Amino acid sequence: MGQALPPSASRIAGARLLVAVLWAGALWALGYIAAPAVFAAMPSLVAGDVVAQLLTRLGWVSIACAALMLVLVRVSPDLAPGRQRFLNLLVLAMLACALVMWAGLQPAMAQMRELAGPNGVRASPYWTQFAVMHGVSQLFHVIESVLAAILVLKSR
Repeated sequence: MGQALPPSASRIAGARLLVAVLWAGALWALGYIAAPAVFAAMPSLVAGDVVAQLLTRLGWVSIACAALMLVLVRVSPDLAPGRQRFLNLLVLAMLACALVMWAGLQPAMAQMRELAGPNGVRASPYWTQFAVMHGVSQLFHVIESVLAAILVLKSR
């Protein structure tokens, strides 16, 4: 059997796993449960506004979890340098996905929805550009979600 970790290392490893699961769960719950449910239950114009608010909060959760993970990985006595490097790169890749969506795509999409007016973006000249941005955003969300699964598995 493997050597037992000192209590502090065990607590740090547990905290790493907890933060990874929180981050992954937030991504998965919003992207694959909450957002589709909101669009199924509400008119598109309202649903888009609700999901945009949820995504803003998810952006903050992602930033906080990334910061915590980077600190936890740095102070983890149980991680070999190669594994630390891998986890840092994984966290930074997830953070990059989150920032592209949160600071880049979401504000641009919100502006298009606002410019489109009361008839919605589908009835506006912005629809094609909005649809492309939405697709790119979904792709980044899927990538971040897959990376989150890897983070959960590798954080133990």
